[in-house]
Amino acid sequence: MQSRFRWVTIGLIVALIVINYVDRSAISYAVEPLEKEFGITTAQYGFISSIFSVGYMVFAFISGPLVDRFGPRKVLLTAIALFSVSVALIPIAATFAGLLVVRLMLGIGEAPAFPAATRTVSRWLPGPERGIALALCGGVAVAGSLLISGPLLTWLIGLIGWRGMFWTMAILGVVWAAVAIVALRDTPAESSRVNAAERAYIAAGQEAEAVSEKTKVRWRPLLRNRNLWVVAGGYFAWGFVFWAFMYWLPTYFSTTYQLSLKEAGAFSIAPWAAGVVGAIVGGIIVDRVYRRSQRIRSRFSVMGVALLLSGCSLIPLLISPTLTVAIISISLGVGFGFVTGGIWWVASIDAAPDQPGSAAGFADASFALSGIVAPSVMGFIVAGTGTFTSGFFVMALLAVGGALLMLLVPREPAPAQAGAPAATAPTA
Repeated sequence: MQSRFRWVTIGLIVALIVINYVDRSAISYAVEPLEKEFGITTAQYGFISSIFSVGYMVFAFISGPLVDRFGPRKVLLTAIALFSVSVALIPIAATFAGLLVVRLMLGIGEAPAFPAATRTVSRWLPGPERGIALALCGGVAVAGSLLISGPLLTWLIGLIGWRGMFWTMAILGVVWAAVAIVALRDTPAESSRVNAAERAYIAAGQEAEAVSEKTKVRWRPLLRNRNLWVVAGGYFAWGFVFWAFMYWLPTYFSTTYQLSLKEAGAFSIAPWAAGVVGAIVGGIIVDRVYRRSQRIRSRFSVMGVALLLSGCSLIPLLISPTLTVAIISISLGVGFGFVTGGIWWVASIDAAPDQPGSAAGFADASFALSGIVAPSVMGFIVAGTGTFTSGFFVMALLAVGGALLMLLVPREPAPAQAGAPAATAPTA
């Protein structure tokens, strides 16, 4: 009988991404105490949020090659040690400068998660199972983590205070590392928990693929890959919407509609719940579309339409931003956006199947760049105007622009592998 330990491995990666996103969003629920304790202004909070993405962007680009070179296990264990320490230091950073340094460290530590996830999926799963796995990692885990973060983090703050909330999250990272030391391996061949039948099943779905365990990065093909640049541009557009909501949604609800922290956390559930649904729907749609037309353009079309709907969904916020309209509009915008959740990784690996970690790192660096821009832009807008309206306009404009890029810009075909079996997920 075939063992199914590959899904335990994927479960570990999904758990890491959940911890990763809850950690990075935690600061958005501690804005008020940080401002009181450390004298942080609204504009400075925007910088603190953005500096995370500076470290994240640089090391997302670097960590892709590191994952391809050294394997996910070593890179992830080092990374989680760094970001757990960083989370633990936030409550004692004391100054604006101290918070900048700690958040920079946090971004560096969290950067390898998605490059490692894509490499793990490509090595642990046969082709037909990778689409759903990447949807779980890139969509459901992300939206799900933000779905639970509001109730979880506000509950922890009420129970043990905002400092205790950060320290609890640091402990969760240590627990994950302890489990990963025992259970996580780079490939099925390295794991004693995978039996011969499961190894044969995985290998059968990779028989035409290049599966070398450690590879050197070839930069020229990556940097000249038009498909990868289109992915990067679209991912930046969606990333601006995502990061702006992740860092500012609780503050938007509490300041605009005079809600308490717990109420703001409760109202924040709906958009991320819509994101979970969108991620699942996106995975199903892209697989079905790709079965009918195995052209790279089919995936870009799904992402483009989703981004277009996401941007259009935010328009009511500019016209009649009542609380009900805001919840519906933001939920639709996030839900449609998350339709693309796992497809970015599928499309990036399709573009460079022989360098999955590096391709994912390239895409993730673009996403991180939007994370530098979005929080600061929103911070300046809110500080300068006292409202979020102009920020929502920028978000909608970028989403529509990203959609047009995905739908209209000519793209080179994905690299073909002779004899490769048809699959609904990337070959790597």
